[in-house]
Amino acid sequence: MEPYLIGQIAALLTAGFWTINSILFSNAGKKIGSISVNAYRIIMAVVFLSITHLFLYGNVVPNANNEQWLWIGLSGIVGLGIGDFGLFAAFVIIGPRRSLLIMSLAPVFGSIAAFLLLNETLSQYAILGMALTLIGISIVVIEKEGRSYEDVLSKDIKIKGLIYAFIGAAAQGIGTVLAKKGMLYTSSGLSIDPLPATLIRMILAAVFIWIVVVLAGKLPELRKAVKSKEGMKNTALGAVFGPFLGVTLSMVAAANTEIGVAQTLMSLMPVIVIPILWFGYKQKTNIRGIIGAFISIAGVAILFLI
Repeated sequence: MEPYLIGQIAALLTAGFWTINSILFSNAGKKIGSISVNAYRIIMAVVFLSITHLFLYGNVVPNANNEQWLWIGLSGIVGLGIGDFGLFAAFVIIGPRRSLLIMSLAPVFGSIAAFLLLNETLSQYAILGMALTLIGISIVVIEKEGRSYEDVLSKDIKIKGLIYAFIGAAAQGIGTVLAKKGMLYTSSGLSIDPLPATLIRMILAAVFIWIVVVLAGKLPELRKAVKSKEGMKNTALGAVFGPFLGVTLSMVAAANTEIGVAQTLMSLMPVIVIPILWFGYKQKTNIRGIIGAFISIAGVAILFLI
């Protein structure tokens, strides 16, 4: 099979796995809190990845130079640490559908970071794509809950959730660029495989997240969370679909096909989540929300494919 086909299939699978992961973590967050979900899922992901890395590469700690550890590790702290703190909080507050719509802004933030760090320039079509993506997201975000069949939220709560989602989107976009810089643009000229790169991201993200948890005095909350069987089960399943399979496949996609194609396919989450919520959770979305989702994805497509 051609490498570009492998990359495109990996990107599609990533979008699907991340969508499932978002729903599982949203359910888990309502049971044990977003902080507990983030802390436990990152440890689970490190364990899953370490076992896989040992089986495939013969060691637990990836062989990488200091520059790769720096950039890829920093991408883990930004994208998986800071970004997921914001995203998981948004899942709990405003739900997975609206959170994922905001997350489709990640390529926009990534483009800005790529311009600053990798000297990638933005064309007129890129600016058009950004504007179109924002319009599509706005259509869904301003939709009243009575029409979108979601829980009614106060203005303050909705704004709080949207802020967390924007933090998640910005951190994920910037984190992807940092990972790319570490994987492909180090001064040594040596690239690193997707699985070791993912493990490095997870290790540094885990250290960062647990330091934050300890400093914030959240250990009692984590001990209490263990007692929730449903919360921990959803967290474990989410760790498999998200930071283990999803993040690894996203690295495979980036390594085997054009980054624009990979990012566009991975940004299909807001579209994929609509039928899952509709049929699996009886949470219907009206035509306005569906149109908004497709407009936002069209904007991402213009941003990366034109």
